[in-house]
Amino acid sequence: MPFSKDFLWGGATAANQCEGGYNQGGRGLANVDLVPHGKDRFPIITGEMKHLEFDEEHFYPAKEAIDMYHHWKEDLALFAEMGFKTYRMSIAWTRIFPKGDEQEPNEEGLQFYEDIFRECQRLGIEPLVTITHFDCPVHLIKEYGGWRNRKMVGFYENLARAIFTRYKGLVRYWLTFNEINMLLHAPFMGAGLVFEEGENKEQAKYLAAHHELLASALATKIGHEVDPENKIGCMLAAGDYYPFDCNPENVFEAQKQNHDNLFFIDVQSRGKYPNYLLKRLEREEITLPIEKGDLEILAENTVDFISFSYYASRVAKVKDEDADKSAGNIFESVKNPYLEASEWGWQIDPLGLRITMNSIYDRYQKPLFIVENGLGAVDKPDENGFVADDYRIDYMTAHIKEMKKAVELDGVELLGYTSWGCIDLVSAGTGEMSKRYGFIYVDRDDYGKGSLKRTPKKSFNWYKKVIASNGEDLTNE
Repeated sequence: MPFSKDFLWGGATAANQCEGGYNQGGRGLANVDLVPHGKDRFPIITGEMKHLEFDEEHFYPAKEAIDMYHHWKEDLALFAEMGFKTYRMSIAWTRIFPKGDEQEPNEEGLQFYEDIFRECQRLGIEPLVTITHFDCPVHLIKEYGGWRNRKMVGFYENLARAIFTRYKGLVRYWLTFNEINMLLHAPFMGAGLVFEEGENKEQAKYLAAHHELLASALATKIGHEVDPENKIGCMLAAGDYYPFDCNPENVFEAQKQNHDNLFFIDVQSRGKYPNYLLKRLEREEITLPIEKGDLEILAENTVDFISFSYYASRVAKVKDEDADKSAGNIFESVKNPYLEASEWGWQIDPLGLRITMNSIYDRYQKPLFIVENGLGAVDKPDENGFVADDYRIDYMTAHIKEMKKAVELDGVELLGYTSWGCIDLVSAGTGEMSKRYGFIYVDRDDYGKGSLKRTPKKSFNWYKKVIASNGEDLTNE
């Protein structure tokens, strides 16, 4: 058997996409609360459009999402019924520190997550907790400018210390920042950045990048000090870039794109900035805000494992003005003519998962954890409310087969696999509910209407069987 007996099968969510309860339990406002559904969503998440107050003309899906704030016991029971060994979730920063710069945490928020973790413990589910998943208090954006300000490092340290201390013995697996490299592509979501007119945007992004990397290292340090049993990982939006063809220029372009994607993980895993990045920033006259002691903190506090999301591979081409484009997790790349695509234009490449696993493991030689993978699709319930999502089962079967080969044939060390959106939730990229990933259907539409009733899909029992057989039985019957 390729997977060890303690392999962590499960599913993943994020507070801002499922919790709701945006103004309950003492919670403050976060950046994602203010990201609407519709045409303005993309300019807001990229920091191009300032939008730090609610208005009447937009619908804000994160305010209620799927209301897991009031349904978490029911949802955990369904996860346990599927046999989850682990459940990846995030903590909403503004439940713990509503404004972000307080000295003392909000007890009601701390207790909310403690109740969840104790229920996980009772059900035999190991929590895998993301400290920050596209989540920044609005107060810290308005008063400090988000992660471009070094003071954010201290505020994040306070958050990390509060939750590591409170949940000692309840949570062992932690991730510091979700998809940290997305900061460069969605800076408002990734770092709370709203660009000012005339501002050097690239400079602002790399200020934020250094501060997040420093905060990640300090959180890793605190986590290990509070409990040496803690395992702390980084998290990458992954998917290797292939060259469009064997033209050496395109091969080199793919290498450059992969470098730009991996430099965050180079720092978090190896403990220093790679030369290729330092040289590029020098050419582009971008400076990193490195202060005395920073490099030592980065070097001394590397992560225990590397987690990543994988939805699609990507293709690089030097001159691609006329090339067909493909989407995928906010990234855009040249379309791969050898691959089919999902309804949202994400190209489906199961072998790309094995390729990506090998390239990351070869580079870092640390255990990997696949913490997001899945198919976003329009699910149509029948007259009884049942969704026969064979397309999702086919997608996941193909990816799990390649994951098994990477472990069994290539020797990649893998801790676990959590499928993304194990229960239907709001899409981070589009704000839609109709882009569904779950094994559990939630009756909610793109405009917040619906009963919120939870109904297992066909894939629910299929994944239950996969987990029970430790990945050996992938049949769809």
